[in-house]
Formats: sequence, C-alpha cells, structure tokens
Amino acid sequence: MLGAIKQWFDPEEVRRVGTTPDYRFSLANERTFLAWIRTGLALVAGGLATAQFLPPLPIAHLREVIAVALLLLGGAVAVRAVDRWARTERAMRLGRDLPASRFPALLAILVGIGAALLVVAVLVQAFE
Repeated sequence: MLGAIKQWFDPEEVRRVGTTPDYRFSLANERTFLAWIRTGLALVAGGLATAQFLPPLPIAHLREVIAVALLLLGGAVAVRAVDRWARTERAMRLGRDLPASRFPALLAILVGIGAALLVVAVLVQAFE
C-alpha cells in the first residue's frame, strides 16, 4: 500500500522500473489523469453549489446529504485519478496490460442514482 502511494509523490519511483515508453503514451496517460481531475473538481463544485445555492428540499437534510455525497465522490475521484495514472504508467514501462478498473462504471452508477434521487425530490416538491 505504501509503495503505491509513494509512486504518487515520487516520479523517480516510476522511472526506476522497466523501460521508458513512447512519450505519446505517457502524455495520453497524463491527459486522462487531468480529465479525471476535472471530473473530481466538477463534483466538488457541484457539492459546494448544492450546499450554498440549492433551496431546502422537502425531505429533511436532503440538500446536505447531496452536498456531502458530491464532495466525497469528488475527493474519491481525485485520489483514484492519481492511483490510476501511477498504475498505468508502471504497466506501460513494464510492457504489461493496462490495469483494468471498475471505477468508471461505479462512478456512472452513482451519478445515475444521484440524478434519479434528485428527480424524485424535484417531483415531490412540485406536487406539494
């Protein structure tokens, strides 16, 4: 576990294994990392906007639950992004298959469930 986290902060740790891949692949890996970071930032921004600007919903504390869920999900996406970047870079350097991940599917399901719950909250408020 600590070895994986060390890769996040020590670029030389990644370079100590395998051979240097074509720089285009490393740059593509970095662009993917940045896309995940943008997604995490968008979720954090959505959480802050929910907490600050969404009026109270008909279900007690639903606004706060949504805000906290978005903030936590944004943080998880950011941490997962750096881990994915390091694991992918290591796999490329070692000539291995890229690491598989269920995280994109999990994120999509969580966002879909969150959207469905918000639709329910909006409909409840509209028919009160």
